[in-house]
Amino acid sequence: MNKAELINAISSASGLTKADAKRSLDAFIGATTNALKRGNRVALVGFGSFSVTKREARKGRNPQTGKEITIPAKKVVKFKPGAELAKVVK
Repeated sequence: MNKAELINAISSASGLTKADAKRSLDAFIGATTNALKRGNRVALVGFGSFSVTKREARKGRNPQTGKEITIPAKKVVKFKPGAELAKVVK
């Protein structure tokens, strides 16, 4: 499902216009992005939670040359599904 399909699904399920559904989705994405940027966790009970963790620097190999390289540390976004979502997808 892409963004346009998600907007259509939200519109159909909620009775909102497609324009309102798009604004709602964009607002959710923006608020979630800003919270994660500040290092906060976003938890949606039953659905799951988004959080930011730090991945340490590590050693790796260039697959073309086999030469060892250092992969730098960085922050990554993680999603942990909630119990209800996990049960449905099971």
